[in-house]
Amino acid sequence: MNVYLDNAATTKPCKEAIEAINFSLTENYGNPSSLHSFGLKAQLAVDEARKIIASALSCDAQNIYFTSGATESNNMALRGIAGAYGKRKPKIITTTVEHASVKETVADLENKGFEIVRISPDENGEINPADIVNAADENTCLISMMLVNNENGYILPVAKTFKAVKRRFPDIITHCDCVQGFMKLPVKCAELNADIISLSAHKIHGAKGVGALYIRKGVRLTPIITGGKQEKGIRSGTESVPLITAFGAAVKKLEPTIPARYEKASELKAYLLDKLKKLDGGEITYNSGENCSPYIINVSFEGIRSEIMLHFLEEKGIYVSSGSACSKGAKSGVLEELGVSAKNADSAIRVSITAETTEEELDLFAQAVSEAQKKIMKSK
Repeated sequence: MNVYLDNAATTKPCKEAIEAINFSLTENYGNPSSLHSFGLKAQLAVDEARKIIASALSCDAQNIYFTSGATESNNMALRGIAGAYGKRKPKIITTTVEHASVKETVADLENKGFEIVRISPDENGEINPADIVNAADENTCLISMMLVNNENGYILPVAKTFKAVKRRFPDIITHCDCVQGFMKLPVKCAELNADIISLSAHKIHGAKGVGALYIRKGVRLTPIITGGKQEKGIRSGTESVPLITAFGAAVKKLEPTIPARYEKASELKAYLLDKLKKLDGGEITYNSGENCSPYIINVSFEGIRSEIMLHFLEEKGIYVSSGSACSKGAKSGVLEELGVSAKNADSAIRVSITAETTEEELDLFAQAVSEAQKKIMKSK
């Protein structure tokens, strides 16, 4: 029996998403830009997915733009705002715990002459909204802040921060990477006070290769991909109808059940922590606290490096992660920023679940961890 506990990296596509893909590939395979009825049918399918995602965010469908995924969405947001406003206001504020697609992009913008201010968590491992507000000034064009950290599930105070920023500097553009929060937490544009929101389909039981960007009306972005004027010229390139319709199908299925799924995930997290606390093979440190999403559980096993534990579990058919999938196993430093010691970060494992994860799967994980602790520690 395979036990898949790496859902923060990617999720299994739901039946509805797969059906949408198959229908678009076999029946509705026209080009949305074609002027004939076959193209119109494909365009209508894209528009329907756009409406579904917009409804989930409580915004107008015209404010949703499809991309190839969250990395492109984040790049579009940062580079697009830098291009549109950066000459006059060359300052960007972000945090030190962002996803690599934000971190690397602001680093590149810094090399191009932008002033980048990176806000670190406080002594409690939390971002203080006041630190971001105090860093902002009239030269700031953008603040980028993720909603849920992808390594330990920490829920950042986005709504509170952006509200305070807008009160003092209403012209600053606010961007939120909501990849690990969308369809897990309530994500509403107005409530987040976000001008731009990045989304990904494959984190919510859609398909890889498609994402979306919410852009508030009136916000200007300089396109980073130019061509045939698709997506109103913001993102040129023929729309992937199969992937987009699958994205809409996944959102349509999940959106009504967000509270119930969150409660189930919370129960599963509590169940797993209780199982781990009963193990006697060595000290376990929990790196995901009360202010973290229940979908991501980061734990450190004393004396066992992450890679060793990961491969031991893999031999048992149990699949977890040692951090962000995008880092390809390299240490990102985010856990240390969030208050985890270097020693514990070196032995950290990320378990990421869905509401469909079973207690039996968590039992198998806990049993395998116990075996690893006894076998690996004994061999030292």
